[in-house]
Amino acid sequence: MDAEKLKKTELEDQLPLSRPALPDRVNVLRVPVDIVMPEQLSGIIHQLQSSSGSKDIVLLSLWDLLRARRNKEYHSFVINAGLVIPISKSIISGARFLTGKIPYRYMPFNFVIGLLGILEHKENTAYLLGARKTSLSKTEKNLRRTFPQLRIVGRYPGYFRKQEEKVILEAIYKASPHLLLVGKGVRGGEMWIARNTAYLGNGLRLWCSDLFDIFAEKKKRPSEKAFEHGLESLGYCMKNPLKFLRIFPYIRYKFLLLIYKIFRII
Repeated sequence: MDAEKLKKTELEDQLPLSRPALPDRVNVLRVPVDIVMPEQLSGIIHQLQSSSGSKDIVLLSLWDLLRARRNKEYHSFVINAGLVIPISKSIISGARFLTGKIPYRYMPFNFVIGLLGILEHKENTAYLLGARKTSLSKTEKNLRRTFPQLRIVGRYPGYFRKQEEKVILEAIYKASPHLLLVGKGVRGGEMWIARNTAYLGNGLRLWCSDLFDIFAEKKKRPSEKAFEHGLESLGYCMKNPLKFLRIFPYIRYKFLLLIYKIFRII
């Protein structure tokens, strides 16, 4: 599994900082983005765990940023999140253009691997929710092998019936995991976390989209080179040509950046 090779990456090897600092948060079109360098990540995660505030971690793409601008519920979720990590190159360039500051951009797979490594260092627990049963089962097996000191205290596949939701929430609450990873197959997607926050305990929560399928080796993650050049979405566009229509909201995004810059809108 690729995760084994990445286990000793810079993300995981960072020891907890003695005095972890809050991440520097900037706004891109009035959507928050945190500046978290790899060497800060471990300390910030530990601080987030011990804080009394939101434990939600958002991996923010450009399309998520644009959705936050038009969807009040999602905007509130992002604003109140404990950590907002940018994963799109366009967000980085937008932040630099508007604020002069440059957030660090994480590949989602690498970020989650780094996060799991940080939690394993403290022998923390995790709960897995989402994906198909076969993918979830293989994900659990691979994660147990790669992170032997990370205790997986429960899992439940996605695409469950509505009447099963109460049982799932009770199981998560009783397990009280340090990290809840939620993938596809959950009603409402990422907003499922926000809508059920009162029943999810006090651990970290992260929407990981289709990463379970990547952990289960059913899907390939973008290459490091493609991600570095901001071309990771090309593969998705080739599979679904309709995604090429995203060029129009992308142009609008660039136009809005210019307007915010000219009129110094914060």
